[in-house]
Amino acid sequence: MPTVMNMIDGHNDLPWAMRKLCEYDLDIIDLGEVVPRLHTDIPRLHAGGVTGQFWSVYVPSNLPAAEAVVATLEQIEFVHRMVRRFPGDLALATTADEVMRVCAEGRIASLIGMEGGHSIGNSLAVLRMMYDLGARYMTLTHNDNTDWADSATDHPVHGGLSAFGEDVVREMNRIGMLVDLSHVSTEVMRQAMVVSSAPVMFSHSSARALCDVARNVPDDVLTTLRGNGGLCMVTFVPEFLVSTADEGSAELSPFVATIDHVVAHLQHVREVAGIDHVGIGGDFDGTATVTQGLHDVSCYPALFDALRMRHWSAADRAKLATTNALRVLRAAQETAHR
Repeated sequence: MPTVMNMIDGHNDLPWAMRKLCEYDLDIIDLGEVVPRLHTDIPRLHAGGVTGQFWSVYVPSNLPAAEAVVATLEQIEFVHRMVRRFPGDLALATTADEVMRVCAEGRIASLIGMEGGHSIGNSLAVLRMMYDLGARYMTLTHNDNTDWADSATDHPVHGGLSAFGEDVVREMNRIGMLVDLSHVSTEVMRQAMVVSSAPVMFSHSSARALCDVARNVPDDVLTTLRGNGGLCMVTFVPEFLVSTADEGSAELSPFVATIDHVVAHLQHVREVAGIDHVGIGGDFDGTATVTQGLHDVSCYPALFDALRMRHWSAADRAKLATTNALRVLRAAQETAHR
């Protein structure tokens, strides 16, 4: 039987999935029961050993600024309401100590991450209010450029971060919000780590050396991450784990990934950045395709068993599961000077 480890996942898109399926109506979809249409529900979170989850409050990056802010607020409100609906299972957490307390109570610490700088509508005041509402990381872009940062999947226009983009990073440091570099261009990755006085994170990105797509992290950035103190949380999205060329057969569907591919990416990040700088960001309910053997949030134990079989020690698996994420979250708090 797979061994269940307590773990913190960096990215889950359940809030947006609930918006699409039922307009956030928790009476229509009861997350207290297994919901086959979703990758995520409370019984399967417990089965997977998830004791901390960053809920992504994603909204489309092509929304006008005002609409993006409103939609993000609606996403945040849903997370708060979900936590209130299931107080025996979930609790909002905004600090590393709160995560540890909630875990000790047998509940799942619910953290909030904004997926894209468009969510603040080019306003540092909105950024500060999102923090006050519980947001503890912001991905600087999503699939489209913002007015101040280039996306990995858009045509570059800023050459990385604009001057205001650097101000956003500094303000995130000041208030204690983690700078998330998933989805950003390589130049933004490099520049943000120069500007940031706190460790950065990649909430759901894999290794570019193993899968050469712009959404993944190149080795020079992983090497710099070691000095920055940051964290690369490897994702389970097949498109970021394999390419069609890797499969060696036109008869196979594109992007067929297995647990072994995830293990390879985790191992590569460990070798380049170090064991203190690797984590997990599954991106469940944010992807139409899933990795074989990692089809929902109940499957994390299978991954940790695969790592154990590959001689990852208990201490190293604990760093991957929880310790690294807690360290980075605590470092952002300690850097803050509000």
